[in-house]
Amino acid sequence: MYEDLPPLDLIVQCWTGGRLTQAQEDGLLTAIRGGTGFAGWHGGIVATAYENAGYQFMVGGRFVGHPGGFVPYRVNVAPGHPIVDGVDDFDVHTEQYFCHVDPTLTVLATTTFTGDHGAPETAGAVMPVVWVKRYGAGRVFVNTLGHAPADLLVPATNQITSRGLRWAARPRPRSSSA
Repeated sequence: MYEDLPPLDLIVQCWTGGRLTQAQEDGLLTAIRGGTGFAGWHGGIVATAYENAGYQFMVGGRFVGHPGGFVPYRVNVAPGHPIVDGVDDFDVHTEQYFCHVDPTLTVLATTTFTGDHGAPETAGAVMPVVWVKRYGAGRVFVNTLGHAPADLLVPATNQITSRGLRWAARPRPRSSSA
């Protein structure tokens, strides 16, 4: 799967609960360090490869749970990055992901847990919803929204996801006009 990747612009990860062999993990990490972009949303990127420490360091977070299942919550956008420029805070009704995250992430959007839904220990936790990070020469984009296709049709979620995919992709050299 990832053992011997050719040069790629972007890998869109969508594999919940998967496991990588050492050769697969090594191939993937080599590709991303070399400049291939890596992006995904929801469980397809943060609820997989739990046993692969290198993958976890690259992605920057891992899914722990979503108390209450589908719940209404607010997504608070942090301005200052091209992926979220012009996107205001917005409401969703989907799974509110609680993740363990790398403290060095560039966080683009957050949500605050209320402690409801049988998880009082989460009260007040401000959790990243969307983040980016660099990994070698590669760019990594993660959006925890997107359980169902309808979630990706929410205009703000759609805009953030499409911009994030473009941001993560290996930049193409600009051609000069003669």
